[in-house]
Amino acid sequence: MATAVPAERDAVAGAFPAPVREVRHPGALLHRTSVGVDLLAAGVGPALAAASTAAALTAAALAGTPYALVVCAGIAGGFLPDAPVGSLVVADEITVADLGAETADGFLPVTELGFGTVTHRPPGPLLRRAAAATGARTGTVLTVSTVTGTAARAAALRARHPRALAEAMEGFGVAEAAAAHGVPVLEVRAVSNPVGPRDRAAWRIPDALAALTEAFAKLAPVLENPGIPKIPEIPENPENPENPGALEVPENPEPPEIRPGEPGEPAELGKPGEPGEVEPA
Repeated sequence: MATAVPAERDAVAGAFPAPVREVRHPGALLHRTSVGVDLLAAGVGPALAAASTAAALTAAALAGTPYALVVCAGIAGGFLPDAPVGSLVVADEITVADLGAETADGFLPVTELGFGTVTHRPPGPLLRRAAAATGARTGTVLTVSTVTGTAARAAALRARHPRALAEAMEGFGVAEAAAAHGVPVLEVRAVSNPVGPRDRAAWRIPDALAALTEAFAKLAPVLENPGIPKIPEIPENPENPENPGALEVPENPEPPEIRPGEPGEPAELGKPGEPGEVEPA
């Protein structure tokens, strides 16, 4: 479970039996529950959340105990009227809303510039079970690096993302780290305030944190058996008992055959392709 700040982490922890113990890894301090669920206050914003989540995932993989699921959890702003304060949202799309470029004609997402991705989608069956267990609304949860503070920006975001229910700051970063490790991701948000003009008096953070605890108490049976395939284990290598997961590499592998190309062409590696084509690695 990856949250932004310790208050959110502790709210999620309240849904699981005590005690909780600390597990330290380089770049990630985990709180491990008695039922084996790891909680991480990953930091605010997509970059730090991605880095911290990646550190935790890497540590687990190196220990031979890779995670089967990553859940991004916390409070969020909700787009009225679809996600009022106090409601719960489970993302069916985790979309970064401000990664791209501003142009005279408006905003261009990074995908339209020819780079990367802007959306991650949780597994459908898991999403439906999570929503059914918690009574949550399902829709797009936006990830932003700058929290919306005006009605104009809220309207612009909703115009670009008509299915958006909430905005937060970590989901896409957590999802990017999970995707790099081949691990499914889920995002669960309790709405603490409306998206729009910044009005601290309207925030209901304690209520949202309480809703988060209640939601994860209901989610616990789903998370114990998420119904998604785990990462396949590396087959053991009996000839290398010191590192049974290592792949066997010949001591003196024969170098690949290298043949010179035609004049003016680069040398080819292995079987040559058609002129002007590059053989895939």
